[in-house]
Amino acid sequence: MNDVFPDPDGILPVDKPAGMPSHVIVTTLRRKFGFAKVGHGGTLDPDATGLLLILLGKGTKISDRVMGGDKTYRGTIRFGVATTTQDRLGDVLSEHPTDGLTQAAVEDAIARDFLGDLFQKPPMYSAVKIAGQPLYKMAVRGEECEREERFVHIYAFKITDFRPAAEKAEADFEVRCSKGTYVRTLANDLGAALGCGAHLCALRRTASGKVTLDRATPFADLLEMTRPQIERLVIPSSDYLSGNF
Repeated sequence: MNDVFPDPDGILPVDKPAGMPSHVIVTTLRRKFGFAKVGHGGTLDPDATGLLLILLGKGTKISDRVMGGDKTYRGTIRFGVATTTQDRLGDVLSEHPTDGLTQAAVEDAIARDFLGDLFQKPPMYSAVKIAGQPLYKMAVRGEECEREERFVHIYAFKITDFRPAAEKAEADFEVRCSKGTYVRTLANDLGAALGCGAHLCALRRTASGKVTLDRATPFADLLEMTRPQIERLVIPSSDYLSGNF
């Protein structure tokens, strides 16, 4: 630990940009500002944006508590196309027209199969490890293996806008879910249930536990700040644990 500038103790809410892996944000903050202990409270896919909780100093010791919080996301699903990664970056697996697909049909499928307790199979393009090997490394080699389904809970899954189209209908949504939920997989499985396929084409995390996106600072803005300015944005660990922030 730096004797002159000891690490702050707590959680720094960051608004993550698209196209940047979460670990790059962790590494950049450590190197640029000299923080000795830096972690995260749950990663976001590189293409996703929004709330990323960076753990500093003794805040790294409560990572399990931070990661265990429920999450809220906004995003967009594109129907009619299923992909290898379950998002817009993957190769196309199948295509189907979406003429006749309605918001009512999508909402009926959600109410029937995608609320409450459910089991999800982690996607091959994920950081989940099997026998010490991350699944995504197997996926890029064209390999696939059996994955154990995981228990998750979907508290709410609401369509906020629906844009019908003969070829590629789209829906904006908001979902509140338990830790470990793959929103990409929700989109993929919803498309499969509707018989047309689907993938996630945009995702933004808006809440993690009791921390909301309005507390977060854009990553680019953080890089223009001084260390004391950043430290004033940190939620102390004790305040986070008590919910008084």
